[in-house]
Amino acid sequence: MVREIRIYVEGGGDQARGKQKFREGVGKFLDSLRQQACNKRIKWSIIACGGRDSTYEDYCNALVDHPQAANILLVDSEDPITRPTCSEHLTARDRWDMTGIDDAHVHLMIEVMENWLIADVDTLAAYYGARFSRGSIPANPNVEMISKSSVESALENATKNTQKGRYHKIRHGPDILGQVSVPLVRSKAEHCDKLFNCIEELINPTA
Repeated sequence: MVREIRIYVEGGGDQARGKQKFREGVGKFLDSLRQQACNKRIKWSIIACGGRDSTYEDYCNALVDHPQAANILLVDSEDPITRPTCSEHLTARDRWDMTGIDDAHVHLMIEVMENWLIADVDTLAAYYGARFSRGSIPANPNVEMISKSSVESALENATKNTQKGRYHKIRHGPDILGQVSVPLVRSKAEHCDKLFNCIEELINPTA
């Protein structure tokens, strides 16, 4: 039985404050899993690693430094998935050496974290308030089919006239991530659901 779960996630920028803010946002989004882990006395850590390559490096170091833990990698896919597994996608796109890494512990936000945010338009509208343009957010129920560029332009257009101003990845992203409906995001993003199922299985193994 696993005694520790460590999640290495891309995001938060280069500054400590941004990483802390992002870690808090991810923590709120995954809080139901944290509570399950706590109930089983499983140690729980979220590590916001900043940039993409830094996340990979931190994760590889964790495999050596914390070999008894279940180490989870969570990064943006950046591009559509065309390979059979997440590990193969990262090898092909980023030239990362994924040899010996359990693909079950490799997870992607497709194509970026913001795809998860636009899954819950009601929360976006409540966060930005007056003059938020709901119609600018794509209505596709499968948010993983929406390209990174389309998501970025949609958020830009939806928020540019609001009091909070244009969407900002560090200032706004973590706050919104901590507020969106997890069941709704899971229903619209297959790989988000996969992440939850993976961690739930680690906490409550069926086999």
